[in-house]
Amino acid sequence: MSTSEALQHATVRIRNIGGIDSREVTLSPGVTVLTGRNATNRTSFLRALMAACGSDAASLKGDADEGSVELDLDGRSYTRVLKRENGRTATSGTPYLQDTTTADLFAFLLASNESRQAVLTNRNLHEVIMSPVDTDAIEERIDRLQSERKRVERKLDSLSTLEADERSLQTRRDELTSKIADLESERDRLAARIDDEDQTVEEQRENRDELDSVLDDLQAARSDLETARFRLQSERESVESLRQERSELQSELDSFEAADIDREAVSGRIDVIRTQIEELNTTIADLQTIVQYTNDVLDGKADLVEETLGEPSGDGALTDQLLASETITCWTCGTEVDQDQIEQTTDRLRALRDDKREQRADLRRELDDLEGDLRAAKESRTRRQNVRRKLDRLEGELETRTEQIDSLTDQREELAARVEQLEDEAADIRGQAESDLIELHKELNETEFSLDRTRDELADVNDSLDDIERQFDERDELQARYDELESDLEDARTKIASLVTSAVDSFNEEMETVLDLLEYDNIERVWLEEVERRVREGRRKVKKTQLELHIVRTTDSGAVYEDSIDHLSESEREVIGLVFALAGYLVHDVHEDVPFMLLDSVEAIDSNRIARLVDHFEQYPTFLVTALLPEDAQALDSTYTRVEWGSGSTS
Repeated sequence: MSTSEALQHATVRIRNIGGIDSREVTLSPGVTVLTGRNATNRTSFLRALMAACGSDAASLKGDADEGSVELDLDGRSYTRVLKRENGRTATSGTPYLQDTTTADLFAFLLASNESRQAVLTNRNLHEVIMSPVDTDAIEERIDRLQSERKRVERKLDSLSTLEADERSLQTRRDELTSKIADLESERDRLAARIDDEDQTVEEQRENRDELDSVLDDLQAARSDLETARFRLQSERESVESLRQERSELQSELDSFEAADIDREAVSGRIDVIRTQIEELNTTIADLQTIVQYTNDVLDGKADLVEETLGEPSGDGALTDQLLASETITCWTCGTEVDQDQIEQTTDRLRALRDDKREQRADLRRELDDLEGDLRAAKESRTRRQNVRRKLDRLEGELETRTEQIDSLTDQREELAARVEQLEDEAADIRGQAESDLIELHKELNETEFSLDRTRDELADVNDSLDDIERQFDERDELQARYDELESDLEDARTKIASLVTSAVDSFNEEMETVLDLLEYDNIERVWLEEVERRVREGRRKVKKTQLELHIVRTTDSGAVYEDSIDHLSESEREVIGLVFALAGYLVHDVHEDVPFMLLDSVEAIDSNRIARLVDHFEQYPTFLVTALLPEDAQALDSTYTRVEWGSGSTS
């Protein structure tokens, strides 16, 4: 099984759907065979199950104003309610799927299934296999990826000079480091000389008490100056750390995408879209009811035809009378019309239904986008507010610390001036004999000032180098993102082609397997080929991908030749249509969306081949439900679950 083993039984409860008054059926994992004669509402059951999954396949019983189908599966319940309102059928409830486009095409394989019909009518198979793929969305994604790649490329270009900038800063750092070492050596030399001069002139000083007082003040002023310098350096480091944090927060703030949306307008649009979707649901259900009922009448499967046209005379069945006649009594106006005319009208209704489905899908995508925009705008606004509050706090602290730096800078300048003043006073007291010592103090003071400035410049250079290191990290991240965008672009550009190739490979592989299983002796091979054809679009001819079906036959003498599907038997055509649907089922991973595969209207295939076909299909879905005539059902494995269907509509 392709679905989780934890999945147990599925129970389906039906009321007033199709030709069924009420019925409850429990499906076991594996194959369930609905066995009964024609016109026993087996197809109505399948359509009811499709409706529970979200499809618009089911219709109300003719004499009922409301019907429902309930599906219990894996501990959860899914419902679909049909109600007749103002001459139209409205649907509501919580179905298994929100969008059944893929399931309708490749899992619900009734007679009217589009994939089967596409093969029988020689439609463009490429359009069918690709119809679930939103090619417009892929193109939009390619545009978005290309735009982001250009933005990343511009940033990478702006960071292309990092190595040169780093080398220049490293050279400057080495120069400043060497200069600091020289200044520290000079400072130590001057301090040693001052100590020596102090020893030499100690005994020669006059006015010793006054000089000692001045020197004490000078020492205290120098100590205060050193303290101011240390505090100034600490504050500068704190400010630099705060600036880095502010830069990171600002970058984070700048990274937010602007969500400039009119919330009221978007909410209004969402309400309008939801209303339009409900209206389209009703319209699609009505159209589907008409199309299905018409198909049933033409196929002789609708029970209500007998009620409409009355009991047939003689021994012939009503279905046989319809099939034997080229005209039919219209059940809407009562006149005799050609079957071809009814079929043409049905085709137009089917096309209209498909257009409505496409409109609904577009609206659902727009609804998802708008709701996503609202959520994104709210989350972005909340995050921006938080970041702005942090930035405001940082700005306040930066302002306080910057003011403190200014105050400490002024204090340092005042203390430096005080030191110089005291040095001058000491020189006056000492006289000419101590002028050399005073000069040494001046040189030491100038050396320490130069040392401070050089250290500040080195700190700036180191900060710039740290910033370059961060930019290197940013460049690595940008390069990784650029490579990722390149890969995503390649994936997006090749997604459609890959899907088509996978579909062709799946069909060809499955077709080869099925032909071997069913033993069609005069069919050598059936395969799809992906080809490019120039087709007219308006006034231009453009290249378009098409899937070309090839059928290779063998004659009794062993000669091989290529044939057309029109020359195949109905049985052979049906098998090819089913295998094409299976290829779509596999390539689109339909088993991940819905656990059911439904199989109907395979009477054209002989019973032994039906049995082999069911055995082959059984490996893919969790539940394979097939409607068969009793004589066909006898050929199937006796272990398969069987559900008997009698002539009545209620069970």
